[in-house]
Amino acid sequence: MESSVPTQTPRPPLKVTQAIPAKIFHWANIISLLLMITSGLQIYNANPVFGGRAGWHFPPILLLGGWLAGGRHWHFAAMWLFAINLLWYGIYIVITRRWKHRFVGSNDLKVLQQSQNQKRRNYAWHRVAYTAIIPILLLAVITGIGMYKPGQFSWIVDCFGSWFALRIVHFISVPLVIIFALIHSLLGLKVGGSRLIDSMFW
Repeated sequence: MESSVPTQTPRPPLKVTQAIPAKIFHWANIISLLLMITSGLQIYNANPVFGGRAGWHFPPILLLGGWLAGGRHWHFAAMWLFAINLLWYGIYIVITRRWKHRFVGSNDLKVLQQSQNQKRRNYAWHRVAYTAIIPILLLAVITGIGMYKPGQFSWIVDCFGSWFALRIVHFISVPLVIIFALIHSLLGLKVGGSRLIDSMFW
C-alpha cells in the first residue's frame, strides 16, 4: 500500500500596496523631473556650463522648449510642481508618522555594521538612500530659486560664491537625482521585487 504524502499548496504572494498619496507623489515626481531635466538641458545649451557657448551641447531629442525662453518657461513651471509636491508629501509623512519607516535610524546603522542578513541590510540601505536624497533635492530647489531670482535671493548666490558656481552646483544635482532614482529602484526590486515597484504607481 503506497503512502500518500500530502502536498502543500504554495502560498499566494503577498499583495504589496501603497497609499494613494504615495502614488500621486511618485507620478508627480516623475513628470516634474522629466520636464525639469529636458527643459533644463534646453537652457544649458544656450550657454553651456562647461566650455562656454562653444562647449558640449545636448542633442535636440533630449530638449524641451525649442529655445531659451521656452525652456525657461517649462523649467520654472515644472519647478513649482516639483517643490509643491515635495512640500505636501513632507507634511503628509510627518502627519502620518511614515517618516519612522522611510528614513534611516540608529538601528539601520547597526544592521549595516553587524548584521549578515542580506534582506535586512537591503532595507537599511534603502532607508539610507531615501534619507540622502532629501538634502540633494533641497539643494536643487534652493540653487534653482537662486538662479531664478538672483536679485531677490542674492544671499543664496553669495552662499555659493558666485552665480556661475551656483549654476554648476545646480547642474550637478541633476545626475545625483538620476543616480538616486536608479539606486532607489534597484533596492526596491531587492526588497520587494517588481510588485513593490508597481505598487508605487498603480
